[in-house]
Amino acid sequence: MGIILKSKDEIELIRKSSLLVGKTLAEIAALLKPGITTRQIDELAEQFIKGCGGVPVFKGYKGFPASLCISVNSEIVHGIPGSRVLEEGDVVSVDCGVVKDGYVGDSAYTFAIGNIRDETLRLLSVTRQCLMNAISYCKPGNRVGDIGAVVQETAQKSGFSVVRELVGHGVGKNLHEKPEVPNYGRKGSGALLKPGMVIAIEPMINQGKKEVKTLSDKWTVVAVDDLPSAHYEHTVAITETGCDVLSSFTEIENAERANVNLNSTYY
Repeated sequence: MGIILKSKDEIELIRKSSLLVGKTLAEIAALLKPGITTRQIDELAEQFIKGCGGVPVFKGYKGFPASLCISVNSEIVHGIPGSRVLEEGDVVSVDCGVVKDGYVGDSAYTFAIGNIRDETLRLLSVTRQCLMNAISYCKPGNRVGDIGAVVQETAQKSGFSVVRELVGHGVGKNLHEKPEVPNYGRKGSGALLKPGMVIAIEPMINQGKKEVKTLSDKWTVVAVDDLPSAHYEHTVAITETGCDVLSSFTEIENAERANVNLNSTYY
């Protein structure tokens, strides 16, 4: 099946699901402090999603056992929540997807646990800038390659590297639809962006080398050099004049600030 264009009504349903993802990530932001396990975070997220009338779309997807992907430090994506205890100085990528009223929302955010190294803090900032720069290229007439090219350029000029094996994707009734949206590429190449397209853009940027490997759990993807990685994701609809960001980081950021104030001894 090719690229599925969405109606305005469908885009609004994707927006509702995407905003629920943001609310879920904001809920767990208050818990992200040294001493909590990744399983505890996952359990709270699942309860919250179901309490809001949604369903965690990751749980059971191709056998994935949890509601969130929680990836710590050199883990890039698809980390399985479990007994791991978060520690001061960790960076934690949390990827969340929900389905509500038949449509999927998908977004990810990387959190700092207490004080992190300056270079890793810069990695988070640059990765987020990669996402923002990519969104600025989301308009009719541009191509998927334009998105990948600007992500690659932004990351590499700051001395970081782009993961090649993992990509963004279309979003709709299914979690993963066409087109694939790589975080590297050549301007003017790839699928043409058209009004009604809905895509998840998700830069995954490594502090060190771009090479990755998958752990024995067959899910968790890590940087081969054991250096930190960062991951941010928005779901975006292409409009007649540009794009509409359907997911939101606003509530997450508010919760982060509240967490910093509440736990100032960690900062």
